[in-house]
Amino acid sequence: MNKFAIEGTDILTPDGWVKNGTVIIENGKFLSIETSPTDKIPTITAKGLLMLPGIVDIHGDAFERAIAPRPGSHFPFKMAILENDRHLIAAGITTFFYSITDSYEPGLRSRETAREIINFILGEGKNSLKVDSRIHIRHEQANTDNYDELCDWLKQGKIDLLSLNDHLPPVGDDYKLNRHLNSLRRRHKMSDQELHKLIKTALNNKEKGLQQIEELVTIAHDHHIPLASHDDDTEDKVKLSAKWGVSIAEFPANVHIAAKSRDYGASVLMGAPNLIRGGSHVGWMSVEIAAKEGVVDCLCSDYHYPSLFYAPFKLAEMGIMSFEKAWELVSNYPAKAAGIGNNKGKISTGFDADFLLIEKDNIHLNSIKSIYIKGKEVARY
Repeated sequence: MNKFAIEGTDILTPDGWVKNGTVIIENGKFLSIETSPTDKIPTITAKGLLMLPGIVDIHGDAFERAIAPRPGSHFPFKMAILENDRHLIAAGITTFFYSITDSYEPGLRSRETAREIINFILGEGKNSLKVDSRIHIRHEQANTDNYDELCDWLKQGKIDLLSLNDHLPPVGDDYKLNRHLNSLRRRHKMSDQELHKLIKTALNNKEKGLQQIEELVTIAHDHHIPLASHDDDTEDKVKLSAKWGVSIAEFPANVHIAAKSRDYGASVLMGAPNLIRGGSHVGWMSVEIAAKEGVVDCLCSDYHYPSLFYAPFKLAEMGIMSFEKAWELVSNYPAKAAGIGNNKGKISTGFDADFLLIEKDNIHLNSIKSIYIKGKEVARY
């Protein structure tokens, strides 16, 4: 149906709840939000349900587990990404930025893998993926190979968000070295000697990589591609992010660093699993503390899709903020941060008709009864 209505639902709009309301959708967009039913066009009754804006996830990499559920065990990209699409829908995520790591590592996080995923999503995937799927490249500073290819992706509009990463441990920091080695072991079947050689080579490329990042920043701004910093833990890093015009600060280490990022205008992005689990898995600032201190703007799935649906309910349950405000952290605010806030993240006239219909008084995923993306029902439970 090019034009239809859904009536009898409580609708979460930017101005608050419209009780027992009706939305009219035309050509995949919200045409209007009414307070009375209509009998002039095809109408779906959703009495007793809540209508929420679809979840906008601008940083998620759980799809890696669909590609390689065990180190060295890879499955076909098409199969993995299509499976991942179903998981996103089931978690209420209607817009997803595939956070693809562009690293010095071989295998899962290599440039070759990034290329394969991008080619599928922007090619065959356009007709087979139901979620509005976009590309977020997590570029590692030490990955200096095939630099021109990365520049071309930016210039050709293949990348929707670019984050600047440096996961290499500082020289002489044994704790961070061991943590990084353990991370690599989860993805690779390599000997310790091979892993140390990989890290040594990467460290030798850092200076060249920084020069390349300076150029990437200019290209990104020239093509209106938002930039994100990653894991800032010092004021010097925040100053560098500000110099580069970074608009999203991903996972800052503490309240002070998060506040400094917000001071220069960045949106602070944190992981919903942090909130659901009760803290950061690497020992940094918790979402609970960040929310209480008012230094978090957006939540993302990070490595666990369902957490993003649960997070607003938990924030409200904890009394940190209202549910209405908390839901903006997974819809309106991340859409704005990623530069798509003019048509995503709200139930409002002219916006894409991306939304969830859920049961009242049920905070679990099984409360989701129906999911629409651009006015098309993509799942019903």
